[in-house]
Amino acid sequence: MQPQAVVFDLDGTLIHTEPRNRLLWAKLFETHGVPHDEELIGSFAGRRGREVLAEVLHLFPGEHTVEELLRQVVAFEEHPDWPPAEPVPGAVELVRTLHAENVPLGLVTSGLRPYAEGLLAELGVADLLDVVITADDVERGKPHPEGYATACARLGVEPARSVAFEDAPAGVAAAKAAGMAVIGVSTTVPPHRLAQADRVVPNLLEIRWPLHIGG
Repeated sequence: MQPQAVVFDLDGTLIHTEPRNRLLWAKLFETHGVPHDEELIGSFAGRRGREVLAEVLHLFPGEHTVEELLRQVVAFEEHPDWPPAEPVPGAVELVRTLHAENVPLGLVTSGLRPYAEGLLAELGVADLLDVVITADDVERGKPHPEGYATACARLGVEPARSVAFEDAPAGVAAAKAAGMAVIGVSTTVPPHRLAQADRVVPNLLEIRWPLHIGG
């Protein structure tokens, strides 16, 4: 069965932003003198900033709110020395191919809408997506399935007849919980961390339409 729609994650799936995002989180912890390690920062991959910050808010000294800390992280994005974000190999070509084949396309990201729209414009694929669901559009972020369920509903397709591309365990769990098939992209974590996916690939160069879902 070929999927009737394809839904992408953004960070780490279409564009290599995770190394930069980890530096942003680390800078926030360092600014406030909060101890942290790679394991803690790595656990944020694929998740909404608000929910991550709510879980670690108790670590920050003084009186801070989630929204205040989130604004600081967003402000750090303007730093000129952060690593550049490059497209995941094959990502732009795949989106363009699927669009040319008239496949309904969606995107579900844990990033805020201005952030997502900026990256999609940078990739040159913003106009090729039929639905974009961001952190601003859901009550519960990944690994909750709300984002993917919403994307499928707006695309007018059943989740069981759709496929998601994801690079993080939280995103894979969200798409599977929504009832979708998932192709994992091991740009952010080792392939074994994406074992819940139906297939795992190192990038998007080998993906062709019609899609081969199984591993």
